[in-house]
Amino acid sequence: MTNEWVVVSLGGSLIVPPEGIATDFLKRFSELLHTLINEGYRFVLVTGGGATARSYQEAARDVTELSAEDLDWLGIHSTRLNAHLIRTVLRDIAYPRIITNPQDDILPDDALVLVGAGWKPGWSTDYDAAMLAQRLGAKRMVNLSNIEYVHAEDPHEHPNAKRWERMSWHELRGVIGNEWSPGLHAPFDPIAAKLCETAGIEVAILSADDFENVGKALRGQPFKGTVVKD
Repeated sequence: MTNEWVVVSLGGSLIVPPEGIATDFLKRFSELLHTLINEGYRFVLVTGGGATARSYQEAARDVTELSAEDLDWLGIHSTRLNAHLIRTVLRDIAYPRIITNPQDDILPDDALVLVGAGWKPGWSTDYDAAMLAQRLGAKRMVNLSNIEYVHAEDPHEHPNAKRWERMSWHELRGVIGNEWSPGLHAPFDPIAAKLCETAGIEVAILSADDFENVGKALRGQPFKGTVVKD
């Protein structure tokens, strides 16, 4: 039994893609987590906003001019709705309160699964996850989305773009830059990357399409995707 904390930044597009709530993903992800809990792992799951956030942001934009803070709050509350969905799906193993303040919320020592969401404007859920990893002393963070590897350019537009299986934080910054903004399309939040580098947290970036591969990443085994560490 490992009793190891693994922090997962769970892309909102996995929970709520444009076509609606991904019930098949939720079922399979729940089954995988139950298996890993029985193996002795513990998880922090921090949810993104997905299509829910984008729908609300686009609707509000159609009616009025929005500030960056307006957009952020719509996104934050969307992440919280998604977090409640995840917590409900995992109600037999998840702590009943959603973690919305990664600095000050209580993190029970005996919890098996903690579910977190957006905190406040100016911070991404990647950053919230990184803060929780630092508080809990977790040395591994897994970023699950629809991105298979970190590429030098968008692989949909540049099929032959360079990809990394292992990369340094310096190399990652060369791809994602140093600043974050609401709705940023990047494999990882640049501000969260700085925190992970400082705290010595290794980050795995991979697609959630292959659940066998996801299981390997969550266990800390070799997987298909990108590992970021120095």
